[in-house]
Amino acid sequence: MNPIKKTIELADGRKITLETGKLAKQADGAVELRMGNTMLLATVVSAKEAGEGVDFMPLQVEYKEKFSSAGRFPGGFLKREGRASDYEVLTARLVDRVLRPLFPDNYHADTFVNITMYSSDGVDMPDALAGLAASAAIAVSDIPFNGPISEVRVARIDGEFVINPTFEQLERADMELMVGATYDNIMMVEGEMNEVSEADLLAALKAAHEAIKEQCKAQIELAELAGKTVKREYCHEVNDEELRADVKAKCYDKAYAIAKAGCADKHWRQDSFDAICDEYIESLPEDVRDEKTPLVKRYYHDVEKEAVRRCILDEGIRLDGRKTTEIRPIWCEVDYLPGPHGSAVFTRGETQSLSTVTLGTKLDEKILDDVLNQGRERFLLHYNFPPFSTGEAKAVRGVGRREIGHGNLAHRALKRMFPDDFPYVCRVVSDILESNGSSSMATVCAGTLALLDAGVKMKKPVSGIAMGLITDTESSKYAVLSDILGDEDHLGDMDFKVTGTVDGITATQMDIKCDGLSYEILEKALMQARDGRLHILNIINQTIPAPREDYKPHVPRIVTMTIPKELIGAVIGPGGKIIQGIQEESGATVSIDEIDDHGYIEVAAANKAAIDKALGMINAIVELPEEGKTYTGKVVNIMDFGAFVQFMPNRDGLLHISEISWERLDNMEASGLKEGDEVEVKLIEIDKKTGKFRLSMRALLPKPEGWVEPQRAPRGERAPRRDGDRPRRDGDRGPRRDRGDRNDRRNGGNRENHENNE
Repeated sequence: MNPIKKTIELADGRKITLETGKLAKQADGAVELRMGNTMLLATVVSAKEAGEGVDFMPLQVEYKEKFSSAGRFPGGFLKREGRASDYEVLTARLVDRVLRPLFPDNYHADTFVNITMYSSDGVDMPDALAGLAASAAIAVSDIPFNGPISEVRVARIDGEFVINPTFEQLERADMELMVGATYDNIMMVEGEMNEVSEADLLAALKAAHEAIKEQCKAQIELAELAGKTVKREYCHEVNDEELRADVKAKCYDKAYAIAKAGCADKHWRQDSFDAICDEYIESLPEDVRDEKTPLVKRYYHDVEKEAVRRCILDEGIRLDGRKTTEIRPIWCEVDYLPGPHGSAVFTRGETQSLSTVTLGTKLDEKILDDVLNQGRERFLLHYNFPPFSTGEAKAVRGVGRREIGHGNLAHRALKRMFPDDFPYVCRVVSDILESNGSSSMATVCAGTLALLDAGVKMKKPVSGIAMGLITDTESSKYAVLSDILGDEDHLGDMDFKVTGTVDGITATQMDIKCDGLSYEILEKALMQARDGRLHILNIINQTIPAPREDYKPHVPRIVTMTIPKELIGAVIGPGGKIIQGIQEESGATVSIDEIDDHGYIEVAAANKAAIDKALGMINAIVELPEEGKTYTGKVVNIMDFGAFVQFMPNRDGLLHISEISWERLDNMEASGLKEGDEVEVKLIEIDKKTGKFRLSMRALLPKPEGWVEPQRAPRGERAPRRDGDRPRRDGDRGPRRDRGDRNDRRNGGNRENHENNE
């Protein structure tokens, strides 16, 4: 097949080109996407047959960025790409969440989607193009798919919505959303914003969807040009319609009764639902029981789902007996743990988060070294979901994609309310101890409480709530559910998480599982979420009305200061010798960085004395010498003509023999000075041309009574003899000054020209 191209033009004139038939031709589908100098290759391969006993869609989406795409080497010893970064995992999850619901329900073949960035100049953001590339690869394959889809990033910049902004443009945005959709329906939303209104969020979704429609049309045309409009035949399920009807007839009413009971204990509900299925299986003849059991379980799941949905739509009764707008009981407590710098427990129904806050120094910053994103992060949030939180008997096997995704949502919800000038690096850790409902929203609430308990002066408290939806397309009935249960998420048509303050939304995540969701329903869900969010905020405010006035006693204290850029090297010293010495002598932790053309210093310690000592040592280094000021210095070298005194760190000045005392000294031995002596000196002159320093001890001593300042003789005449000078003999020119003395006078009286020590 000859290469086939299709071009999509964005509103600002930039172009996206899709090409197939040139690369990776043995995959079921492959598309090369180019936008400027950014190039992604998406491939898809799906097995012809489903695995035995598989009754779900085994889809795996991987996103990878090559370091060579930006002309960089990977870090570490191996110098090759390793496991996926958090950013790559999050990008893959965004694509997966849009693709997965659109495969046919009865298609169960192993399917792998791989998206790789092979080129980038750091201008256009590749994650916003990954969904389009993946869908285009499926479109030019014979894999059954109810698409196409696309994803775009929409940002509000200077009051205008921009589709797929550049890295530079995004820095000015006050709202940023990733939106995935088919031509007809929005499927996925995730993003963050600066306390925007519900109306602004809906406007952003509409702008994104219009752009997605054009990209979906381009994929349809690309598939037609490639001759890939006919999809493969498959048979991944064997059904028994007579058995399906019998299961519904004998189990539906019983399941409906359990749903209508409105019991808050999820374990009782689950055991009761399971008992209905087990009872039916036991009623089957023994000779067909084992054969029919998998089908019975599948059909009963559909019966249970329908019973729960009808109970909510027809009678307004939810599984735990609540009304559709009702929030489960909440209790929370701060300062729960004595060791962390801040801690809180937040419990909503059967969902519980124990969150902690740790405050650290600049040395605790997270270093980001992704392909296109390098920098440091001062606000971190980590989310852990151990199996015991849902009663599962499983081992904890590290952090999975779910933990990364849920933690990222909570991080985005809180980070814009984190104070801009906060001196500490901050880490929030949420451990989910119990889960039935949105644990990421519990993390947002517990994280807010723990931050306030730690004394973090948040701009405003943040809370979060998960909304659900039950719809019936035939009757046009729908019910928006506040604070959904885990079962309601599984059996419902929407999972819509919204976080925010009293003044607006800070983050959102939405997954939609049904077709034809109107903006009217979305608006109702957003307004109902706002009511729930404010209800939870009120409880948070009752628990801890304001941040602690001061940090807890065991929190390290941090003092910051700025210095001129040119003095950074003086504080660090050769090989870090100076800054290491400051830390060893003071007991404080000192870090320094260049920010906005000046040096930014953080000094941290467990007590004020250590901080004060470190600050004093730093100030002594960065302080500028002042004429007329008195200093305590150390004699570092004795010369025939005087002594060099270090009166400030890295600053030596000349104490000439004539400036040691009011009496004339014939030599330095008479001064009594030795190397290492501490002396009080006055800075009497800074040479404006050379910057050299002249020091004096005699200026600090009382002037002898009757002492007369020697006068300089006019050129060509001898100066009058000072009292105490030895008598002159004919031809005597006075005391001989050695070569060093003459050089010293010629060079302005500074040690630098002899030893270059200044």
